[in-house]
Formats: sequence, structure tokens, C-alpha cells
Amino acid sequence: MCDIYASTDPALYQTLTRSVRIDSVVTSIRLEQRFWDILDEIAAGEDCSTPQFINKLYREVLERRGETGNFTSLLRVVCTVYLDNKETA
Repeated sequence: MCDIYASTDPALYQTLTRSVRIDSVVTSIRLEQRFWDILDEIAAGEDCSTPQFINKLYREVLERRGETGNFTSLLRVVCTVYLDNKETA
């Protein structure tokens, strides 16, 4: 049963740090390559770059909640929500 998971390509879970500008401040976000791939896909679907999508998401979350909490964790959850919605569409 675990073979499908145990055989995952290590390149997909290698961490990658990208610098992005969020509200005019350059910051680094460290995620596994697979999450970056999904964020790239989401951004393309939104007709923007990944940094633009991340900045837009950050601003919208800040506007709704007043704070973003653990933003990197939010990005991972956004990816899973995207995949869930993609499967049911």
C-alpha cells in the first residue's frame, strides 16, 4: 500500500526557497518543490505570476482576518484545497 507514496520522486519533496515581494517587502518562502509546482499552476490559472498570486493572496487574507498567521502553512493548505477542488470539478 505505501509503495505508491514511498516511491515518490525525491525531487518533489526537496525544499526550495524563493524570494518574493509582498507589499513592497522582499521575503523568502521555503516550500517543497511539489507545492511550488502547484502554486505555479494556480497562478497560471489566475493569469498572473506566482509572486503576484502570493502577494494577492497575502493581501486578501490580511484584509479578511487582519493577520496571516503562518503564511507558509497557509500556502500548503491552499495547494491541497486547490487539488481537492480540481478533483471534484
